[in-house]
Amino acid sequence: MSTRRLSQAALQAGPFAFNAENEAWAERQIRKYPVGRQASAVIPLLWRAQEQNGGWLTRASIEHVADKLSMPYIRALEVATFYFMFQLGPVGRRAHVQICGTTPCMLRGSEELTEVCKRHISAHHNTPSADGNLSWEEVECLGACTNAPMAQIHSQVKGGAHSDYYEDLTPESLEKILEAFRKGEYPKPGPQNGRFASEPLGGATSLTQGDQSREAVNSSVALAQAQGAAG
Repeated sequence: MSTRRLSQAALQAGPFAFNAENEAWAERQIRKYPVGRQASAVIPLLWRAQEQNGGWLTRASIEHVADKLSMPYIRALEVATFYFMFQLGPVGRRAHVQICGTTPCMLRGSEELTEVCKRHISAHHNTPSADGNLSWEEVECLGACTNAPMAQIHSQVKGGAHSDYYEDLTPESLEKILEAFRKGEYPKPGPQNGRFASEPLGGATSLTQGDQSREAVNSSVALAQAQGAAG
């Protein structure tokens, strides 16, 4: 595991406090836990602080969460620096791209996706593009191996924060997605090759028997119906 440290002092913003909406949300999260166990809410509160702060955590935002949960600063810092879901330096204003580099995605071309990010965003990971709109990094398995290669993209476009999977990527489709985010658009998430979820590209190959007069009949359902009809 690589060493993770807070961003350099020159990039740290001033004081941090939740806005009114996030403050009310944080209080609801804290109330989910028994008295004396408020520290259990540290991960969701850090995540909300990260979203409010433009996709990354400053020292002030981490300490604000610690104060709300009556935690020593070091305990909140331990959480923020341990989990890679928390960004410790500035990310793209509009999108931060996480390319899965684990074996299934690598075998399906994730290294080519990384090269796209190097060309169109920055030569170095966790470094915003020249216009400040995009950033990228390589991460471990995100659990969408059937639709490899894929990326998780955290974005701040169309007036909201989004965390979406973009699957079945090619260098060409990723380039189009990056360009859309750069323009402030919100490209449709999910598979990018036409399929709906993780079904075979050529269509269903199992659970297809039964009454063919109905569309997409599940064979298990058809069998149960047949047995019921037979008494």
